[in-house]
Amino acid sequence: RLRISFLSPLYPFGSGDTENPRLDDGGSPLIALQHPFVYFGTTYNQIYVNNNGDLTFTEPWNTFAPYVFPGYSTRDLIAPFWTDMDNRLNGVISYQQYTSGSVLQQATQDINLYFPNLGFSANWVFIATWDRVPYYPTTSTETTFQVVLITGAQRSFVLMNYGVIALAQRNAGYDTVNSINFFSIPGSFQSNFTVFSTTSNVNVAGRWAFRTDQGSRGCTFNGEMTI
Repeated sequence: RLRISFLSPLYPFGSGDTENPRLDDGGSPLIALQHPFVYFGTTYNQIYVNNNGDLTFTEPWNTFAPYVFPGYSTRDLIAPFWTDMDNRLNGVISYQQYTSGSVLQQATQDINLYFPNLGFSANWVFIATWDRVPYYPTTSTETTFQVVLITGAQRSFVLMNYGVIALAQRNAGYDTVNSINFFSIPGSFQSNFTVFSTTSNVNVAGRWAFRTDQGSRGCTFNGEMTI
């Protein structure tokens, strides 16, 4: 059995971030990407960070009730932790893009470890973080998670990082138009434990990694799926 590291999986956040409005079922304005992001064959130059725990590309999305993947919808969706979040009173939802510096070095190192033999070099990273955001309507709950988009040449990757997770019914993973490609992290829609903080497919507790430029449904570490 492969050993899992319990170091914090979160990438840097806070300093220099742009914060989302404090609005129930709200989200960011349209964010122009500083580098195109290829998502299963479709190239996007914009994105939205939606307060309820997901990213969309073509329009904002305020839906708070998650559905099971595959959803066979008309929407490309990246959902690190899709549930009914409420940042009006406390918690911060923020994002930042990077085209140089130590974050790109960290992303390059991580992707080459998780997906060896690619000779990958990151040239753009986008980090969206939900920091101690409560669930609606329980302001005493605090949940922290993050999604990291990484590109280099024509390759694209998504990391989903989990800190402290309060109990909730949620869905985590990704889905595409007509669900040609999709994945749900084990533990989605189970509300009796907080499995996301302790599981992984890359042997780092609280981190899941996916290659998303091409049509692979799952992801592996050293050739095998790990939980």
